[in-house]
Amino acid sequence: MKNTKERSKTVSVILKIVRILLVCVAIIALTVFGLYKLVTHQWKDKPQDYAATNQYITALGDTMIAAHRGGRSLFPQGTMMAFEGCVNSQTFEADIIEFDVQLTADEKLIILHDETLDEVTNAIEHFGKSDNYAKDYTYEEIYNLNFGEYFKDKNGNTPYKGLRGEDIPDNLRVATATDALTYLENNGEYYYSIEIKCSGESGIMAADVLYDILKQMNLIDKTIVASFNRDVILYLEENYPDLTRTAYNIEVVKLYIDSLFDIDRPDGYYKFDVLQVPPDKYIVNLGTPKLINYAHKNNVAVQYWTINDAERIAFLQSIGADGIITDKPDIAYKALGS
Repeated sequence: MKNTKERSKTVSVILKIVRILLVCVAIIALTVFGLYKLVTHQWKDKPQDYAATNQYITALGDTMIAAHRGGRSLFPQGTMMAFEGCVNSQTFEADIIEFDVQLTADEKLIILHDETLDEVTNAIEHFGKSDNYAKDYTYEEIYNLNFGEYFKDKNGNTPYKGLRGEDIPDNLRVATATDALTYLENNGEYYYSIEIKCSGESGIMAADVLYDILKQMNLIDKTIVASFNRDVILYLEENYPDLTRTAYNIEVVKLYIDSLFDIDRPDGYYKFDVLQVPPDKYIVNLGTPKLINYAHKNNVAVQYWTINDAERIAFLQSIGADGIITDKPDIAYKALGS
């Protein structure tokens, strides 16, 4: 009899624990679901106008076009050929030219997006090995490479593949930031978005070199400087407060959370000037008028990357996006009714 009572008591305790666990699981599931709905919700707020001093905040409908890597779907990315294409195009006009920079072994600031030279040039063949980093070679050594090696045109052809030696045109060789900025300044009216790809000590040195170039060319007021490396961003903030910079990931998250609850922040609370973010690449939906309105209220511009679909471009314009960073500036130009 005693054993029966003990077994009954044990079963009762187990059932109670199971019920508690089920309740906890239900609460967690509801919380996760609620958070998911919160962060993915397409808020129905209407775009609003705010008195902004940030030149990158545009009037509704005046969304800027940023040619990503010089318009990488149309031209070999980050080359002088690409920048010449932006200047001379009969099908689009870009407001912003976007490109990425890295330091060479002799501290030249060259235009290169990918981690190594291997992805866009014949570096593996030329140097006889893989994993060729810009920081390991001088500018002169890199100058021998074909930066159009893997470019594919709209028909899937590779028109510049196999060019070697003197057959490589100058506008398909490595370009420096100074090369690009000098040409663009002499041939048009543009803003610039420049991302420092290096990290650590190399990133810090690249920041110094870039600032000197922008200062000498009087382009500080026309350039947005970006980096995914927190150490580089903090270095820029501390040493070059006159630069216009983007937010790094933690800052984006903080502004996003603040926007959900419309938290009132004092003037100057956010230390960055521009959000450059994907609208919906991750679970969180950043492509909303709610976020844009909140950013504008705090004098922060919002630019979305990398948007190549005409319908998506038009939608982001309709909710107040200040800029569209695109591989296809010709598609964006048409979609925005420019």
